[in-house]
Amino acid sequence: MSFIDRHLGPRSADAEQMLKALGYDSLGALMDDAVPPQIRLHGELDLPDPLTEQDALAKIAEYAAENKVYTQMIGEGYYDAVTPAVLRRNILENPGFYTSYTPYQAEISQGRLEALLNFQNVVMELTGLDIANASLLDEASAVAEAVVMMHRANRKVKNGFFAIDSRCLPQVLAVVRGRAELLDIPFVVTDFSEGLPEGDLYGVVLAYPASDGEIRDIEPLVKAAKERNALVTVDADLLALTLLKSPGELGADIAVGNTQRFGLPFFFGGPHAAYMAVHKGMERTMPGRLVGVSQDSAGKPSYRLSLQTREQHIRREKATSNICTAQALLAIVAGAYAMYHGPEGLRAIAERLHTNAARVATALESAGYGIAYEHFFDTVVIDAPARADELVAKALEAGINIRRINENRVGISVGESHDDRVLERLVKAFGAELPSEADAKFSIPANLLRTDEYMKHPVFHKYRSETEMMRYLRHLSDKDLALDRTMIPLGSCTMKLNAAAEMEPISWPEFANIHPLAPADQAQGWHKLIKELSDWLVAITGYDVVSLQPNSGATGEYGGLRAIRAYHEANGDHERDTVLIPLSAHGTNAASAALAGLKVAGVATASDGSIDVDDLKAKIEKYGDKIAGIMITYPSTHGVFEPQVSEVCELVHAAGGQVYLDGANLNAQMGFAQPGKFGGDISHLNLHKTFSIPHGGGGPGVGPLAAREHLAKYLPGDAATADAEGKLPSGAALPIAQAFFGSAGVLPISWMYIAMSGAEGLKKSSEYAVLNANYVAKKLNDKFPVLYTGNANLVGHECILDIRELTDRSHVTAEDVCKRLMDFGFHAPTLAFPVPGTLMMEPTESESKEELDRFIEAMETIYGEILEVAEGKVAVEDSVLRNAPHTVDVVSADEWDRPYSRTQAAFPVPSLRANKYFTPVGRIDGAGGDRHFVCECPPMEAFDLEAHAE
Repeated sequence: MSFIDRHLGPRSADAEQMLKALGYDSLGALMDDAVPPQIRLHGELDLPDPLTEQDALAKIAEYAAENKVYTQMIGEGYYDAVTPAVLRRNILENPGFYTSYTPYQAEISQGRLEALLNFQNVVMELTGLDIANASLLDEASAVAEAVVMMHRANRKVKNGFFAIDSRCLPQVLAVVRGRAELLDIPFVVTDFSEGLPEGDLYGVVLAYPASDGEIRDIEPLVKAAKERNALVTVDADLLALTLLKSPGELGADIAVGNTQRFGLPFFFGGPHAAYMAVHKGMERTMPGRLVGVSQDSAGKPSYRLSLQTREQHIRREKATSNICTAQALLAIVAGAYAMYHGPEGLRAIAERLHTNAARVATALESAGYGIAYEHFFDTVVIDAPARADELVAKALEAGINIRRINENRVGISVGESHDDRVLERLVKAFGAELPSEADAKFSIPANLLRTDEYMKHPVFHKYRSETEMMRYLRHLSDKDLALDRTMIPLGSCTMKLNAAAEMEPISWPEFANIHPLAPADQAQGWHKLIKELSDWLVAITGYDVVSLQPNSGATGEYGGLRAIRAYHEANGDHERDTVLIPLSAHGTNAASAALAGLKVAGVATASDGSIDVDDLKAKIEKYGDKIAGIMITYPSTHGVFEPQVSEVCELVHAAGGQVYLDGANLNAQMGFAQPGKFGGDISHLNLHKTFSIPHGGGGPGVGPLAAREHLAKYLPGDAATADAEGKLPSGAALPIAQAFFGSAGVLPISWMYIAMSGAEGLKKSSEYAVLNANYVAKKLNDKFPVLYTGNANLVGHECILDIRELTDRSHVTAEDVCKRLMDFGFHAPTLAFPVPGTLMMEPTESESKEELDRFIEAMETIYGEILEVAEGKVAVEDSVLRNAPHTVDVVSADEWDRPYSRTQAAFPVPSLRANKYFTPVGRIDGAGGDRHFVCECPPMEAFDLEAHAE
């Protein structure tokens, strides 16, 4: 069988039955009615013939072989780290973790939530601050988020500027510069050697250690900033904080950085989990997700995402951030790495790195080289006037990459796997000998050393053997519902098959162990794969050029709007500052527009769920020359192929605006329509949806930008080309992520998907996505009316099930239905988005008819339970729906006083007798968790059932 036959859920006979139920005799006829003729692609996509799994793996292995794996001692934000095999096999390569969704439905997400809470607590402990989030995208954008957060949170200095350390990474400076300039936030870049700059400072960013390796005493700067009412962010190396005074002890308000060196490979630049920690009281202004602790209906401690009113889905242009996808899977690895080693193990690794770096410094100084700084953590800087290129070449001859800082300096960063054989090879290349001990002068000064204890919770001491860690990770995954157990029918967030063959190459050393700043000739395989993937995406979308830099869909939105704004400004249209956004749009659209320094004007929705063209014309008349463009999701967020999309594009173009086509739903139109051909100027593409990169519990994501030629020069630039102040070469666009290719490490997944699918396979994926969605919609429409449909009463690849009339009759809510579905072993559809009180579901092309029928059976059973409430047979408060989900503790209790049977509670359909999932907790008190916000690991005895019973 071909790959696409394995990828698609329904067998041909099943598809025939499903088409018959819809009144069609072929997929072609279905798509003829579903996809408007005005946008149809005539002909086939220009893609190579599909490869078998074996041939695709052989081809990508050829690309891997073209990469040269050298010893990486470049540093500059990416460090040599060792991924313990138990974590690689049981997290990164485990579908129980990598196929799970963002934990919005907490009861079926307790495992990944616990893992993320562990990550948060590692960050809190090492930074010495009170609250940490569940990860950000990368170090550079995390610093940019901190800068905006300080601007928002500082109530004492409202109209000042911020000062950022010139000894932050150049990539960090470049990304922060772009964010600040778009938001018109004044700033200065300074090395703080003469103290703080004069003026009204609202915030200060300090590098700790500096990007050139030096450890400085930053405490006086922190105190001086606080005396002037400025907030302080410390960009800190998390591993170094096992030895150095924590930012919290130094008086900082915010700490940011990345956790790549906690067990994650280079991945050619990403994905890696960034972190942010803050003082208590700042949590409501902090970007990203927060895992907190509440309790369930039985009073049992339970995890959940807290303070979700901060979510951009709700606040739109008033959101504090556009963060949607973060780096959950990588954060889980980093947290598990910290647990596996424990505080003493992490400290031992840090001490070994420092000692080895000091030995290298001792050797090189003895050989006559100048050592720039005596005090460093793991990075030694050599002063070598006019000899930097020579030294880089010497190291290269020894198979080692080091960092060229400038023509007079090089940096050497010692990593976790660098043993004496590596160090000897390095110093020998420079004509030196490695000593057994380091010169004492290279020791970290006592006044900078950390003296407090950290990571004292039992969870950081319990799982040291591989056996215990393996079992703990199995315990966590067993708590969750992921794609390896069940369909995840989430509308707007495609959860399709992430094929094992697609996933396999990402951990190959020839891909994973390439530093993003390694010489280009060492990464030829990467560059060939990236070029080919980019060309394929161009062919699929009908655009002219692709940037793979955005490391989430929301980042793609931000980058696309930045490109539109830059285009208008280059043309002298400085007044074009307003973006038209349909009210049905994903919340990140408006949030991204605000971050790009643009204003938002909403466009109404017509009764059929499409864009109200009359209201659009009125808005164009109202805003006129102020219109920068429009953001459209297609098919719409309502799940409909809108026939007037080309007219909408023409109206906006006639008004001088650009068309941003949100590519979140591209999986419904591959091979049938190309946004670059029917009116789009730029789109972001969700590789983590359409092109099979898994969600990983909330990340990684990849949101590349595809654009027409006139916007090409405004796509994100390369942060690595920035100078010491973060300025790029003249004419270069500012970057939006630290690495030029963003989360390159997961790009082989999408390459494999397209290579094995080919043009016909991608087209079939779209056909089956539309078939599956319409089959479910048709089967459920009589009981749960489909809110919006298009031509021939068809939906696209997703549909909105309207239960509002049932709620009016019974007071059973959409949330009740979501919780009850857990008893059937299903993840819930998307709750209350884009229409409050409804459920949005998307089955994807990968689900079989059997699984769709199982979901339909569950929904029909729930419908009957709702009718019992509506007819007064049972009070809603006592119903099986309001008390869902039902845990094994509840259904196995000695006493049962509920008006429904244990069988109805736990086994409402016979098939559950053979394959039953029990949620580990009952319904969680969300409001209570927000009122009493806790994000610390609960004591172990909190989970002792006997103690709990008492």
